[in-house]
Amino acid sequence: MKWLSDWIGRSVYAFISVLLCLISLAMMIVSVWGIWTAIHEKALLIKALLDAIGLIVIAMAVFDVSKFLLEEEVLSSSRGKSLTEQRQTLLKFLVIIAIALSLEGLVFVFDAGKEDIRNLIYPTFLLIAAVLVVIGLGVYQKLTRREE
Repeated sequence: MKWLSDWIGRSVYAFISVLLCLISLAMMIVSVWGIWTAIHEKALLIKALLDAIGLIVIAMAVFDVSKFLLEEEVLSSSRGKSLTEQRQTLLKFLVIIAIALSLEGLVFVFDAGKEDIRNLIYPTFLLIAAVLVVIGLGVYQKLTRREE
């Protein structure tokens, strides 16, 4: 009976992973379409490019999460992993999040700086959150290294 629940769990994670991958692909297509329409409609290309960068960064993060779920939950079993392997998996996932936060914050800084300087507070908080994630990763690594 355990094999059935394991098979169902892996199937659900595989389905979620494929959906996330398709959503990521759709976001990339939408970003390219936005650039294409801006070029042909003689619209503001810089705005379209910044929007595309934001969408592609989010798409990259979604794709990385999809790949992570596929590798960790479908293709391998975390039950047999050592503490070191589990720690590396968690670190890899959080690094993906930190990179996505950082890139998105930078895109928002450029976007907000062009519109209204008072809007820079929001991307600043996003960049601070990314820094806090990296600091948290460092503290986690420092605390868990002793257990090895």
